[in-house]
Amino acid sequence: MTATMNPTQVLIADALTAVTPAGLPFRFTAYDGSSAGPEDSAVHMHLANERGLSYILTAPGDLGLVRAYVAGDLEIEGSHPANPYELMRLMLRQLSFQRPTPAEALRIVRGLGWNHLKPPPPPPQEHLPRWRRTFEGLRHSKTRDRAAIQHHYDVSNTFYEWVLGPSMAYTCAVYPSADATLEQAQAEKFDLVARKLDLRPGMRLLDVGCGWGGMVRHAAREYGVQALGVTLSSEQAAWARAAIERDGLGGLAEVRFGDYRDIAEREFDAISSIGLTEHIGVRNYPAYFGFLLDRLKPGGRLLNHSITRHDNRLRPTGAFIDRYIFPDGELTGSGRIITEMQDTGFEVRHSENLREHYAKTLAAWSDNLQAHWDEAVEEVGLATAKVWGLYLAACRVGFERNEVQLHQVLAVKLHPDSTSDFPLRPTWLS
Repeated sequence: MTATMNPTQVLIADALTAVTPAGLPFRFTAYDGSSAGPEDSAVHMHLANERGLSYILTAPGDLGLVRAYVAGDLEIEGSHPANPYELMRLMLRQLSFQRPTPAEALRIVRGLGWNHLKPPPPPPQEHLPRWRRTFEGLRHSKTRDRAAIQHHYDVSNTFYEWVLGPSMAYTCAVYPSADATLEQAQAEKFDLVARKLDLRPGMRLLDVGCGWGGMVRHAAREYGVQALGVTLSSEQAAWARAAIERDGLGGLAEVRFGDYRDIAEREFDAISSIGLTEHIGVRNYPAYFGFLLDRLKPGGRLLNHSITRHDNRLRPTGAFIDRYIFPDGELTGSGRIITEMQDTGFEVRHSENLREHYAKTLAAWSDNLQAHWDEAVEEVGLATAKVWGLYLAACRVGFERNEVQLHQVLAVKLHPDSTSDFPLRPTWLS
């Protein structure tokens, strides 16, 4: 093979090993016949064609790899596409890239072929880059937020039923024991929120970003609370309304399709925000928490449940998550969230990190997707199903590695005399 090679030609596997000096933790092969990595690895990645190489060269990092994988140009053996956890674990824990020098990069690109620097069209599942979303309005305007939410949540209610299970809860569960089922853990999550909010019959609860109405229905059914939920996803709202009707909770529970900023009612006894903060933008925290404070009566509690970073440094969201999963999503640490809540006027009373619980939740969702893989592919298509498998597995590794966390922060709107209506010790732990 080398006898007929152009002297300047570079084999794909050689190019890969040049930027991974510590070696590959999995087997890699390419369409040019080259290979690298341990031959006995249980995980095998194969680059099938030139388009895949163009994806990788024109979008270095996770975006190019994802494009090639979603398009079918990068194949993975040794793990199910619904749950490529082992590959993600190896890549995120053991694989390290080293940026080549300009001269080395030039040599590699020249050897692989200049024609591969023409980017192929991205897969249709990919959202526009952040800077090109201006046609949807300014970032975190009502119009653009609605478009971002619908990109992710209006995939298919049937698809979400297969992945999330009967609870239709798309946030971190709380496992009361290591062997608890996903449904038991999601019920415990809603009940923990209710206990932290000290819900009692006759109270009024506002649940912003209510999803499929799980918290609204739990509060109404288990605590006799008058619960109002709001979501920007029309699909979620339709499903939630049907579930409320099915459960006979119409007299207590309501879900609206709309923006939480359009809620006119005030004097709520409690507010729950479960998985919304990630979508509103860090710069909008003052307005967000100010709005929620304004909707509470004195003594009313807020429970903010959201994904957080392990530190409070601002950094851009990765291209894969921003383009394929949560357009315009943004994370920060619990310290920034607590600071913004305090500066708005809330008194923060309790914070809890549920990082390990989210890793277990994601593993359960991956298992559900794998169990319903054929139906999921038929419902949303192979490419979208593969995106979800990759996303769930990568996020699971992220929580296991403490790159991301999940914090519940409990706060109260004080009375004018600074009383809080809190007992001397927490009651939600008993």
